[in-house]
Amino acid sequence: MPKRVTAVLSAALLAVALTACGDDGGESSPSITVWTEENLTDRMAVQNAIISEFTQKTGIKVKLVGVAEDQFSQTLTAAAAAGDLPDVIGALPLAAVREMEANDLLDTETPAQVVDRLGRDTFSPRALELDSSGGTLLAVPSDGWAQLILYRKDLFSRAGLEPPDTYERLEAAAAKLNTGGVAGITLAIAPKDSFTAQSFEHIAQANGCQLVDNSGNVTLDSPQCVQAFAFYAKLARDYSVKGKQDVDSTRANYFAGKAAMTIWSSFILDELAGLRKDAPPNCQECRSDPEWLAENTGVVTALKGPGGSAPAQYGEIVSWAITRDAAKDPSATFVAYMMNEGYERWIGMAPEGKFPTRQGFADQWNKLPAGVDAKKPLADVYPADVLDTLRESPDTFARWGIPQGQGKLVGATMGELPVPKALSAVADGSLTPQAAAAQAKAEVESIKRGIRE
Repeated sequence: MPKRVTAVLSAALLAVALTACGDDGGESSPSITVWTEENLTDRMAVQNAIISEFTQKTGIKVKLVGVAEDQFSQTLTAAAAAGDLPDVIGALPLAAVREMEANDLLDTETPAQVVDRLGRDTFSPRALELDSSGGTLLAVPSDGWAQLILYRKDLFSRAGLEPPDTYERLEAAAAKLNTGGVAGITLAIAPKDSFTAQSFEHIAQANGCQLVDNSGNVTLDSPQCVQAFAFYAKLARDYSVKGKQDVDSTRANYFAGKAAMTIWSSFILDELAGLRKDAPPNCQECRSDPEWLAENTGVVTALKGPGGSAPAQYGEIVSWAITRDAAKDPSATFVAYMMNEGYERWIGMAPEGKFPTRQGFADQWNKLPAGVDAKKPLADVYPADVLDTLRESPDTFARWGIPQGQGKLVGATMGELPVPKALSAVADGSLTPQAAAAQAKAEVESIKRGIRE
């Protein structure tokens, strides 16, 4: 990172810390409570190490509490009712930020101050946009993971195919490569799998299909959405591995060399490189070279459909939120530290799923070791152009309902999964795309009414 930024921030940290501690030495050291959804044991250890250093430098004590993502809403509601909110919450998904906004639990002034202190121009503009409501920054975007289209570069090259970055190219490749015991694509279509919802949203966003409009009206029956239902279902029905493919089987099929393409999250990158024993690539060529599949895999981030105005992709931004009752100065100092001095170690916990939302960390991210059973920098496996594409992907992230302030609805639909259910019915021929879109719309409207009640 630029030395000037580090120096300015360090001075600011010191000033805030001295102010918080008082001048006469008689006041106790300030302290804050921080919740984190990065609650795995090894990641808690990393965060506690950063916190220890932070406390030594600033005098601000931090109590770190791990909170499971699937328990967050319940835990937050109980804490708010008891008047016992934490000061800061880390690794918070976009929908959860909007849930806190809807319940008036956020400090909506301090995040912008932190970003301005660090340098607004060092943040991904799209990440800031996704974390904003009506021009107000709700939280500080920390990092992100991306939904990707992975494709076999060797098969594409032999067939003279272009990278599958449009609907037309994706379908053409799936059709041409669906031969010789290899499926054109392996695509999630299981109706009870949230991964199907994420994969479809990736395809749908590319075509300009939105869950709701700016007034909150459900728009899943729009022409763009009907076309997306039809396109996705055709890929699954005509060119994918047979059966109700899900998050595990799509990865397994691609790793076995049984499919020329798949849609998966960036968390696949370390597994693809043979760095996890529980999910190793096992294609024929992989047996003698565990990195063969990674070296022969191309990556497409943003996709463009005929109904879309610009390429887009599904991605998740996680953020640092400061609560309405927080000790503001110590909380701001802590978040700024985690986004600067502690940032390399933060994104280093899982670089394949923590693309930096701040510029100036490209070289560090490339060199961060990824993997579980074995570790290796992503730059040792993937070419520079792939890493550049991945690292820049937060700038093309698009999400249903988030810009329209419908985070609660987004979370609820991921619980009940009306879209995967309708999508699966199109793939098996029991519903037309139009009927599936209408069914999904009706079910989402019902979920929305339940939220209001």
